Amino acid sequence: MNLRFPVFEPDVGEEEALAVAAAVRRGEISGTFGESIAKFERAFASYCGAAHGVAVTSGTAALHLAAAALDLGPGDEVLVSASTNIATALAIYHVGATPVPIDSEPTTWNLDLDQVEASIGPNTKAIFVVHLFGHPVDMDRVGMIARTYGLRVVEDAAEAHGATVRNRKVGSFGDLACFSFYANKHITTGEGGMVLTNDEALAARLRLLRNLAFSQPRFRHELAGFNYRMTGYQAAMGLVQMQKLEPVIAAKRRIAGLYNERLGSIRGLQLPTEMPWARHVYWMYGVVVRPEFGPSRDELAALLGERGIDSRTFFCPMNIQPCFQHIDACSTRACPVAENLWHSGLYLPSSTTLAEADITHIADEIRRAARGA
Repeated sequence: MNLRFPVFEPDVGEEEALAVAAAVRRGEISGTFGESIAKFERAFASYCGAAHGVAVTSGTAALHLAAAALDLGPGDEVLVSASTNIATALAIYHVGATPVPIDSEPTTWNLDLDQVEASIGPNTKAIFVVHLFGHPVDMDRVGMIARTYGLRVVEDAAEAHGATVRNRKVGSFGDLACFSFYANKHITTGEGGMVLTNDEALAARLRLLRNLAFSQPRFRHELAGFNYRMTGYQAAMGLVQMQKLEPVIAAKRRIAGLYNERLGSIRGLQLPTEMPWARHVYWMYGVVVRPEFGPSRDELAALLGERGIDSRTFFCPMNIQPCFQHIDACSTRACPVAENLWHSGLYLPSSTTLAEADITHIADEIRRAARGA
């Protein structure tokens, strides 16, 4: 039997196709027609406990728009998780501000909040906090730090739809929060994203900047805006996907529980953790391969690939990204934990369609690869 286990397959079916077709027939083609966008914005913001949602073309666009809405720019330093998709730091970079990577802590792999406080300087204006792989950062503590030092907070929740901190959902803590609806996220609109905020003035600024900053008269522009409009038919798909979000999270947590049971006894594997105050939504199920496992991370990934089991490495940290080496605040900053995660971490197939037997099979292949198997 030739089994193949991709890292992730989106759960999109006939209901989404019908919703998209109906939106197209209603003329909801561009981002300025129809009702689906506003409905999707309200539904997702309400789910997360935020007052306002502003739908955009991608999670990357959401981050860029957030940085622009906060008026970050040259001379400003922004603390950012070292271990993240590069889009988080690019948002800071593309407004002319300086990203300052903060190393990971070794338990949840999120940014180390002790290092956040120690890294604040006179030019620090904001913190971009990434809820990595679906485990939330302790946003109560982030809020205390931000209030103490007068900093703005942006949550990068692209991998953390529905994650909670002390029963409060991520996306409701920061000045702004950014989500992605890319194909491998908990819910998808194909491409797409959203910025959430509880600040009415920030919401108005986001909407203005999203749509080329059109004002009156129409073709006179006080601000340099962006074309980051989501289409109506993407929003129609998002509304259908919203109905699946909690079942998707439940499936992700079930899969993580099965992996934990079957991988927990294998020496040399660090499994993901869930802090007592958190709900982890396991965007992807990641493991760290330690020396006592035997094969290296790359050797394990190759062995799994030969058996039809796809995997992905963790993220290359921001301090060693080649495109940021001309920035002293990046290139001279040591992030040893994040660098170790880059060299030794990988995530495993995490589709919601995985059966218990599939996870058992994947775990058995990992066990066979371990030293002494």
